Amino acid sequence: MSQRIYLVIMDETDEAKGALRFAARRAVRTAGAVHILALVPQQEFVAFGGVQATIEEEARDRAEVLAMTAAGSLASESGLAPQISVRMGDGPKVVREYLGEHPEVSALVLGAAGGNNPGPLVTHFAGIAGQLPCPLMIVPGAISDEEIDRFS
Repeated sequence: MSQRIYLVIMDETDEAKGALRFAARRAVRTAGAVHILALVPQQEFVAFGGVQATIEEEARDRAEVLAMTAAGSLASESGLAPQISVRMGDGPKVVREYLGEHPEVSALVLGAAGGNNPGPLVTHFAGIAGQLPCPLMIVPGAISDEEIDRFS
């Protein structure tokens, strides 16, 4: 039986941290692994190429620091060493490309924001869940760490 791999999309939101917590706990329980994909949004076009490159580099650096911080927390709490990827572009498109390149991914784990708008990735992928190559797991943003631990 192959190892279960949980893909988490990481950003600076609390719901992403909840998704990572859920995925890590599932990975530990199933002898699986976690992949962290940090997205760098496509930057607005700036007329001066040097300025554009600097803006993109700073955004990528922030995403890398975020992913490394999340990986460090994951390692210290669960003992898991996740695979980290940082990619620039349109979030849903980048995630679909990643899933296409990594058929070993067992589940896409997303955190939903509270309220009426769960977030652009949850909205997008919930709408096409039947077309995904793996199950979609959505962790509600309004639940506590204790509830995540209980459910995972």
